[in-house]
Order: sequence, then structure tokens, then C-alpha cells
Amino acid sequence: MVSPVLMSFRRLICTLASCRPAPLKHRSIVSLHTAPAAQLDLSAPVFTRALAFGSRVALVDRHGHHTYKDLYWHSFHLSREICKILGCASGDLQEERISFLCSNDASYVVAQWASWMSGAIAVPLYRKHPPAELEYFIQDSQSSIVIADQEHEDLLRPVARKLGIPLLPLTPRAYTGLSEEPSEGVLPEQNWQDRGAMIIYTSGTTGRPKGVLSTHHNIRAVVTGLVHKWAWSKNDVILHVLPLHHVHGVINKLLCPLWVGATCVMLPEFSSQLVWEKFLSSETPRINVFMAVPTIYVKLMDYYDKHFTQPYVKDFVHAVCKEKIRLMVSGSAALPLPVLEKWKNITGHTLLERYGMTEIGMALSNPLNTTRLPGSVGTPLPGVEVRIVSENPQKEGCPYMLHAEGNEQGTKVTPGFTEKEGELLVRGPSVFREYWNKPKETKNAFTSDGWFKTGDTAVFKDGAYWIRGRTSVDIIKSGGYKISALEVERLLLAHPSIADVAVIGVPDVTWGQRVTAVVTLRESHSLTHRELKTWARDIMAPYAIPSELLLVEEIPRNQMGKINKKDLVRQFYPNNQGDPGN
Repeated sequence: MVSPVLMSFRRLICTLASCRPAPLKHRSIVSLHTAPAAQLDLSAPVFTRALAFGSRVALVDRHGHHTYKDLYWHSFHLSREICKILGCASGDLQEERISFLCSNDASYVVAQWASWMSGAIAVPLYRKHPPAELEYFIQDSQSSIVIADQEHEDLLRPVARKLGIPLLPLTPRAYTGLSEEPSEGVLPEQNWQDRGAMIIYTSGTTGRPKGVLSTHHNIRAVVTGLVHKWAWSKNDVILHVLPLHHVHGVINKLLCPLWVGATCVMLPEFSSQLVWEKFLSSETPRINVFMAVPTIYVKLMDYYDKHFTQPYVKDFVHAVCKEKIRLMVSGSAALPLPVLEKWKNITGHTLLERYGMTEIGMALSNPLNTTRLPGSVGTPLPGVEVRIVSENPQKEGCPYMLHAEGNEQGTKVTPGFTEKEGELLVRGPSVFREYWNKPKETKNAFTSDGWFKTGDTAVFKDGAYWIRGRTSVDIIKSGGYKISALEVERLLLAHPSIADVAVIGVPDVTWGQRVTAVVTLRESHSLTHRELKTWARDIMAPYAIPSELLLVEEIPRNQMGKINKKDLVRQFYPNNQGDPGN
């Protein structure tokens, strides 16, 4: 009997055979029919551009093809239903919050756009969060209503009932098929500049998740910066496989293509087999842009190693990816050098690394067309200003010492501070408005002169910025040295027996912290601490070589590929008091 995997692979090869590589102000009422054309606000959200793209295909998902026009009118009808349920006769909810849990398909876009058309703040939820976590997000954001597609209605109904807020089920009819333009209807004209758009909760890798409130102006700044830097056009087709409750999935992979009239092909969830089929298929719309987290690239390479074994198939894969795909991006977690190098060998693409976070959107990016520096995150995006600083021991005048300061035009390094590590600060129109209902945390997140403190240690060298890791967990202070856990991880991943690794700092009375490597081995491989130390002597400084080796079957990562290192320390050293990095 032929296995399903082999049958699928044979279908793929048959498909390939046909390819040849190559603050609220006065509001007035405007007609829906004229709103998009009349919209002059430079902070207006993406839906205001949709009717201009008309019958172009905006989205392809498991339900079919969706045009920009259909998404717009589906969203309009849903926004009126929301306002009706909440008793809002004006049609403007004035920044009330709407939580929604939808699949990776048109239902998500319609729920998001409908929230914005209603004058509300969108709060996207994630299906893999447990009910208690969903309850926390809905309650903390003080949402007035919860929207759920059919797939997630049963999950959210008891949560909504417990919190005493209405649940609006979203049936396929609300976001599929042709949508009729209403004979009459109005949308309130809004000042988008200062209006809240979205609350995205932090991943919680260093504490309880906080609601990051960004305005429409913040989102537009990120989108237009990326559109310029990465040369987005209406001819692009991106394959979307990421969750839609983080900046990476929401802004980089969804709002950017929708901003320019491009097409987004959405899979309900990540599948290595389906991604490769989409890459190599000659069917239209043909994928030419892809973005993912490092763990996804690792899974794609594992599938490649198992199924693409013949030399002619490997040559074909390389040729098609090199010729037909114009951009591949990695982000949300540090990209190990072995992953970058192997992916380049397979596809011919040097993954574009960039840097961002929930509070600032995207801030730094490697160049699109010129040489990229593996391991670096490039230079500032349009409109973004950055600084690298350290604490001023004199405590007089400026609260910090300036190592380097830069923008899209270039970076100036202070004499005497060349290649000196420090904390990365960011300023610009993309920086968020506030942590929701947390004025103290919001104030503490900024310097006295208005720069956002990222909490990441960075250095400027070789004309680019390099992230050394979270200062609180990735900068290990051991025996008087400051050691970047991310750098140690990158080096250890070159070991032939190591499949995955997390380097943590364990509190130690003598050393301050011990450098400890939590390692997953490749299948049928073994490794002792002595063997690791012997191997590492040739590539690492003695003080950076792990003093402990912990072997585990799997290193827990969240959906964006990040590791909660404080949880790892607590897991392996439950009786060890104190947080790593403090």
C-alpha cells in the first residue's frame, strides 16, 4: 500500500512537472459611496482603500477567493450589526473594545475591519490560548462584545457568559460570497490620527501579558514604512501561515499586502507539506513573498530532507524558489546561523532579518536588494529613530550615556563608544500609545525625554544593528562578564549533535549566574558536558562555555518561536530563589 505522504508527494511532483523555474474631534456624516475617495486623513486604516481596489482578489482561503469590494461590504454589514447590538445609534463606538476569535481566513479580516468601521478598538484573540487566558484578555481590555466564527463559538460562549457580555456568532454567510452594497448607509467620519485601533497582548515571556494599545496612526506608520522598505506592490502574493494575534502576522503579513492591493493566500494553520506545495505550484495566484519565524523554517527544512531526496528535485526546488519568490523574511525570534545558511543552500534566498516588538511595530530591517549581514537586524526603517545607551553613573543631566544614534539616513557613534553594547531605545510615529489601563507601566516604559525602552541589549557594528537579547534574561552576568545568551545559542547550534538549544543564566552565589545550556539532541545522537566543553574551546571564550548541560526531549516555545527562559529556570531549579538577570 502506498502511504498518504508518498501519494501527496507524487501529486506534488506531477504538479511541478508543468512548472518551468523561472483624541476624538467633531464628527460629520459622509456617504459610504464617497468615503474612500474623500478620505484625506493620512492615518486612515486599510479598509478605506479597499473600494479603490474593487474586484481585485484580496484573499484566498479555504472558503475561496474574496475581492476587496466583498470584504469591504461584508465588514460594513457586520459593523452595523455590532452597533445595533450595543445600542449605538451614531454608528461610532468611540473606542469601545471588541474582542474577536476567528480562524486564519476572511472571517478575521471582516471582524477586524468591522471593528474599525464601528469606531472601536480591535482585540484579536488566539485559539490556542486556554479559556482562562482568553477570559483575562477580554476582561482586561473591558471588551463590550465578543465575536467568534463558527469554529470557536463553543470555546468563547461560556467565557462571554461568565463575563456577562454579548457573543456575536459569525456564520460563513457573513464573510463569504458576494456582498450586496446597501441602498443607503453612512459611516461616521472620524479623526483617525489619535484614535485607538488595536490592543495586542504581549507574549508574557518576562511577566503577565500587557495590552499594547496602538493607534491607527501607529499602524499606518509601520505599514507604509515596510511597504517602502520591502517594495510591496499590488502584484505581490504572500503566503500567510502565522497566528493573527501578533504584529508579525497582523501587520507584516496581512495589512501590508492589503494596503497596496496585493493578494494574501491564507492557510488555516501551518503545514510543511502545504507550504512547499504552494511554493512550487504553478497555479495562480503564485506565491512570491513569504515570512515566518525560525521554527517554521526548521520544520520546512526537515520536510525537505525527508521528501526531497532526489538531486533533480532539489535542483528544481532551488530554481523555482530562486526565480519565482522575491522575498523571504524571518522574525519574532533570533535566527540561528545554521538555519540561515541551510535555507540559502535549499532555496537560494538569504533570509531577511528584521527587528520589532509589539510596542513599536517594526523598527529595523536588513536591506531588500543589497548585501545582508547574517545575525544583524539592519538599520532603521523610515520614520524610526533609535539609540543605544547605558546608564549614566553621574546621574546628572541626561539619565543615560549615548553610545550611538541613528535613523534611516545613517548612524552616528559617540567617540569612545564604538561597538559598545547598551539598551536599545526607539522613537517615532510607530511607537504605541499606552499599555491599556496601566499608566504607571506606560510611564516607566519611556525615558524622561520620550524614548521607548525596549529592554533589549544591542550593539552597532559593521554598519548595522545587532540584538544581543533581552537584557533581563538573555544577558548573563557571570564572573564579571556580560554574556549574550543568543550568541552562545548561535554557536552551539553549529554542533552536529544539537537540534535545539536555550541558554539560561542560573543564579549562583559565587559567579552571579551560571551559564547553562538546555539542549535537545538530534535523533540517535549523544552528548556529554565534557564533550561539549572540549568542542566549544575552539569557538567560544572560556567564560561563555556553558558550565552545565541539561538534555531534554523538547524545548517549549510559544507560537512565535519564543522561549520563556524564566519559566525554564523555575522548572529546572525550583528551589533557586531570584530571577535570572537581576
